Amino acid sequence: MSVVSTTTDTAALDKLSVDAIRVLSMDAVEKANSGHPGTPMALAPLAYVLFTRVMKHNPANPTWLDRDRFILSAGHASMLLYSMLYLTGYGMELEDLKGFRQLDSKTPGHPEYNHAPGIEVTTGPLGQGIANAVGFALGERMLNARYGDIVDHHTFVIASDGDMEEGVSSEAGSLAGHLGLGRLIVVYDRNHITLDGEASMSISEDTGKRYEAYGWHVEDLGELPEATELDDLEAALNRAKEEADRPSMLILRTHIGIGAPTLHDTAKAHGSPLGDEEIRGAKEAYGYPSMEPFYVADEALAHFRETVGRGEELEAEWQKRYDAWKADHADLAAEWERAMRQELPDGWEQDMPTWSADDDPIATRKAGAKALEWVASKVPNVVGGAADLSTSTNAVIPDSPAIVAGDYSGRNINFGIREHAMAAAVNGLVVQGFRAFGSTFFNFLDYCKPPLRLAALARIPSVFVFTHDSIGLGEDGPTHQPVEQLWALRATPNFDVIRPADANETALAWKHAVQQTDTPVAMVLSRQNLPVQDGVPADAVERGAYVLREAQGGEPRLILIGTGSEVHLCMQAADLLEQDGIATRVVSAPCLDRFELADADYRESVLPSGVRARMSVEAGATIGWHRWTGDQGATLGLDGFGASAPQKDLYEHFGFTPENIASQARKLLA
Repeated sequence: MSVVSTTTDTAALDKLSVDAIRVLSMDAVEKANSGHPGTPMALAPLAYVLFTRVMKHNPANPTWLDRDRFILSAGHASMLLYSMLYLTGYGMELEDLKGFRQLDSKTPGHPEYNHAPGIEVTTGPLGQGIANAVGFALGERMLNARYGDIVDHHTFVIASDGDMEEGVSSEAGSLAGHLGLGRLIVVYDRNHITLDGEASMSISEDTGKRYEAYGWHVEDLGELPEATELDDLEAALNRAKEEADRPSMLILRTHIGIGAPTLHDTAKAHGSPLGDEEIRGAKEAYGYPSMEPFYVADEALAHFRETVGRGEELEAEWQKRYDAWKADHADLAAEWERAMRQELPDGWEQDMPTWSADDDPIATRKAGAKALEWVASKVPNVVGGAADLSTSTNAVIPDSPAIVAGDYSGRNINFGIREHAMAAAVNGLVVQGFRAFGSTFFNFLDYCKPPLRLAALARIPSVFVFTHDSIGLGEDGPTHQPVEQLWALRATPNFDVIRPADANETALAWKHAVQQTDTPVAMVLSRQNLPVQDGVPADAVERGAYVLREAQGGEPRLILIGTGSEVHLCMQAADLLEQDGIATRVVSAPCLDRFELADADYRESVLPSGVRARMSVEAGATIGWHRWTGDQGATLGLDGFGASAPQKDLYEHFGFTPENIASQARKLLA
C-alpha cells in the first residue's frame, strides 16, 4: 500500500484531494447508518474538476449574481455536494458532515434549497434537478437578453441513470434542445446500477442518441479517468462550455463504490452504508494516509481552499465590469438587483383592474388575463407561459413576443405539451430572479404535481395558473373535469390555492401571488362566465374568506360557504332562503389556506361558533370541508366523477343550483 502524507507533486495532490471526497462521503454515510455512498465515491474526480478547475464560483460569496450554477439532480448522492461545500470553503463545517441525515443538520438526506450556502435548488426526486436546470439555463439567456453580457454563466448538472429514466427529464431535454440552451451542461453518470441491480434489467436504449435527436451536443467520454488523468475531463467540460447554441450532455462510465473490495460495481453500494471492512479496504486501495473517520490531509484541504482565492479574483474582475456597466445602465442594474432580492417596484399596486356588478359576467380565466396584463406592466420580471394551452388559459403577456432559440428577449414561453417540465422549469426561473408562472388545465395538475410540492418545500414563490376548474368545463367530460385536485393541492403545506368567485377576486389573486416571497400560489379559474359580485374587500384573498352577504334582519341561522363558480349560486340560494324567513349569511372563501392562518378572532367573526348550521358548496370533492362546516354541518360537492354535457346541464344534474342548495340547507336546519 502506497501512503501519501505530504507532497507537492500535482498528480499526487490531485489524487489525495479526490480520495478525500470519497472518504468523507463513505464516513458520513457510515456514521449516519443511512445514505448513498457509492455514487459520491465514483463521481469524486468529476466534482473535483468542476469545483476547482471549471466552474466560475466564489465560495466566499455563494450568491454572486453571475456565478455558474451547480445542480445535483442525482440528489441521493448528496454527500458529494456536501463534501465539496466543506472542502472548497462554502461555510460547511466538518461537524455538519458528521451530522449527515440528522435532525436540524445542514446536511439532510437530499440537498435542500436554503439549508446551506451553495445549494441552488432542492433535488432528490429523480428528474427534478435536470428539469429545474432548464429553467435556470433559460433564465440565464433571458437575463442576458435584457442586461447584456454582464450575464454570462453556465448551469452544470450531474444526472444519474434514474434521472434519464424519469419522464420529466425527457420533457425537459426536448424543451432545452428546442430552445437552444447552450449554457446548460449535463454530465450523465452512467454507472449501470440502480437500486434493484443492473440498470440493464429495465433500460437498453442509447440515451446519447436520444439527446442528439433532441438537438443536444453529446460526447461519450467513456471511463471516468482516475485522479491522475483529469485533464481530458476538464477539456471535455470546457468544450461543452463553448457550445453556444445547444445544450451539452457528457456521458461518463463510472464505477459505483469504486475501491470497495467486494461492493465495487454492485447495487449494495448504491443505497446502504458500506460497513467498516469495506471502508477500510477502500481506503487501503486508495492508498489513503489515515483510517481515521473524516480525515482530510492538511495539504489537500489547503489545496481545496485555494478555490476561494480563485473565486474572489473571478468575482472581482466581473464586479469591475459590472460597476462600469451599472454606471451607464443604472435603471437596468436596479431592476436586476431588485428582482434578485424579490422586491417589487415602488407603486406597482396602482391601477389594479376592477369590475362592477353592472358589468357583464366574465370567466375568471378571462379576468385573469386582464390581471396578468396589469401585473406584467408593473413588474418587469414577470414571465411565463402555458403547456400549449395559452389560447384557453389566457395566460399570455400582451405585446411581448415568445421566446425562441436565439432570441430570448420576450416574456412568453411556449413550454409545449410538457406540464411536468414546465412546472419544474418555472421553479428554476423563479430562483434565477423571475416572477415566473406556468399554466394549464386544472385536471393536468396530476401531470405536474411533483414540482409544485418541491416549490412549497423549498419555499420558492412560483405561480401556477390552472383553468377549466371543475365540471363547469362541460362537454370534455370526466377525463378533463377535476374533482379531487383542489383538496390534493390544499393538503400541500406552504401552498396557497386560490379559487376566485369573480373577476375582482381574480385580480386580487394575482396581486397576492406576485407579493409572495416564499409561498407558491395556484390560481384555479373558471371556463364559464361568472357574475361580478358587489362588496369584495381589498383583503379578500389575504384573509382567505370573508362575509360577502350578511344575513338580513338579524343574526344568521345558516351560513353558506362557497368558492369560485359556486359563490354566486350561494347568493341566489340565500335569497330563496330569506324568502322563507331563514336568515342566511354567505361566505366567499377564495383561499382556505390563508383563512387557516388568520387569527382566531377573525375566523370567529366570519364563521361564528354559535352558528352550527353551515353548508359548503363546491363543485369538487368534499373530503376537507368538515374542518369548516363542523360536525353538524353539511357539504354539497362532487365525490364521484363528472360527465359529458353542457355546463348548465351538468350543474343541474349534480345539484349545483340555487334551488337545490336552498333545499339541502332546509334539510340541514330541520
